[in-house]
Amino acid sequence: MSDAFLVTERRADGSAHITLNRPEIHNAFDDLLIAELTAALAALADDDGVRVVVLTGSGKSFSAGADLSWMRRTSTYGKAENLADARALAKLMATLNELPKPTIARVNGAALGGGTGLVACCDIVVASSHAMFGTTEVRLGLIPAVIGPYVVAAVGVRQARRLMLTGERIGAAEAARIGLVHEVVAADELDAAIATILDHLLKGGPHALAAAKRLVHDLAGRPIDAELIDETARRIAALRATPEAREGLAAFLDKRQASWLP
Repeated sequence: MSDAFLVTERRADGSAHITLNRPEIHNAFDDLLIAELTAALAALADDDGVRVVVLTGSGKSFSAGADLSWMRRTSTYGKAENLADARALAKLMATLNELPKPTIARVNGAALGGGTGLVACCDIVVASSHAMFGTTEVRLGLIPAVIGPYVVAAVGVRQARRLMLTGERIGAAEAARIGLVHEVVAADELDAAIATILDHLLKGGPHALAAAKRLVHDLAGRPIDAELIDETARRIAALRATPEAREGLAAFLDKRQASWLP
């Protein structure tokens, strides 16, 4: 992995911080960065020492989306090469969205196009008050296809219609109003806000966090019927029998910290 474009820092508290590190072009990504970020996320997913993943950008921006030089290159691709390239970006979004650990987007500035897609794929989003968002692809004669499912899931169909059709940029407050962002803070309060959320997340059992995240994904859009009710009963019954759940309950009853806490 190239430290020039992507920096991964594993911290003692169990969190891993990934920084997109191309500040001179507002952390725009190309095929190489897409591959590196996908690989970094996959490695963290398999690392038992990592409990939470924080994604951010260096400099003034979170990510301005696609690198213009990369976009010029893709315009010359044939059908097969273009499809392979698009599938690589789709794989990145799916990898981030389905990571079996909590993810936090630390949005320090502009998050446009694919940058908005990365934000939508994260579980929790904290944005600086001067951050900007937008699915601006139509202004280039394109559509936000591979990020579309995650944006729609984050903000709903009605809000996605406006964002994707107008290509307009919205501020952090509006992004919070429509559900893309969870919390908006001043730029100098960003790290403190992230630290508070990390503290909450790290109190949860590692397997329970993964199961809770999977539960939300699997419940989305499903009717509450007999099949779903039975499925949820089976899930909690299975978890109750795990060593982690037994330890968590014992710690609570004994008024001590669970073993997964430092």
